Amino acid sequence: MRDFLIKRILQAIGVIVCISAITFFILNIVPGDPVRVMMGDMADEQTIEQVRHTMGLDRPVPEQYASWFGNMIRGDFGTSYTQNKSVASLMGKAFAVTARLAGFAYLLALAVGLVVGILAAVYHGKWVDRLLMALSIFGISAPAFWVAIIVQIVFALNLKWFPLSGVKTPAAFVLPVIALGLRYAASIARVTRTSMLDVLNQDYIRTAEAKGLKRWAIIMGHGLRNALIPIITIAGTQLGDIFTGSILIESVFAMPGMGKLLLDAINARDLPLIEGGVMYIALICVVVYLVVDILYAVVDPRIRLGGGSEE
Repeated sequence: MRDFLIKRILQAIGVIVCISAITFFILNIVPGDPVRVMMGDMADEQTIEQVRHTMGLDRPVPEQYASWFGNMIRGDFGTSYTQNKSVASLMGKAFAVTARLAGFAYLLALAVGLVVGILAAVYHGKWVDRLLMALSIFGISAPAFWVAIIVQIVFALNLKWFPLSGVKTPAAFVLPVIALGLRYAASIARVTRTSMLDVLNQDYIRTAEAKGLKRWAIIMGHGLRNALIPIITIAGTQLGDIFTGSILIESVFAMPGMGKLLLDAINARDLPLIEGGVMYIALICVVVYLVVDILYAVVDPRIRLGGGSEE
């Protein structure tokens, strides 16, 4: 298990380093001058050059990257060009909003997806199964921003049960969580159903039934445990997607999260903020997939025991 963990952690570190290098070099070679954007059209060339020198942007790009990467490891992502504030502090405030939105949406997706998937598998071929799978197809097909607009119109504008936008009260998160979580719940439900159907048709399930074990004890104790690998895969992928894919939902509900922060940074060509946002997305994805790999090894020991012979 130790060798398995070391290998996966080293791979994760390598991915982070590669992404940081690619991101930094690409952003620094694309057309456009961030200093001119920041100073405006009224600034003269001497002032622009002086600001560029002060910010270190006149140094070779590899030297800039080495300095930026060293600071990033210490948690210093630089200062925003447009807001003149620490990128780390700006991302910290935005991430607090995104984490609440994504965290609750993920819990909703996981709970609803597992329950619906298990029920559909248990009642396979019956009206319950057909109804739940029809709803899951609708959930997957409906774009998240469309669901967001619909729930806004129905529950905020017409019924006035929840706030239309913002994050001032806990109730303001209810509609965004539903709009963001339903699509992922539908995906988890379909994978759970497929995996459970495969497991429930195995011989050891019939053996457990022959021993007189209760139906739901067999389903949860034997069925769900052995169906977890595909479920962990989709659930882990969905977690990364939810944390990094909430930009549209945050825009629809005017939530000051990471999505809005990154969009504003791109529009203003605020390089330190863009680089920080991209590294946030990369770090979330890498950590999520690392956790998924570890869960694989916990659930199925054959994965970690065979880790040394991979590739």
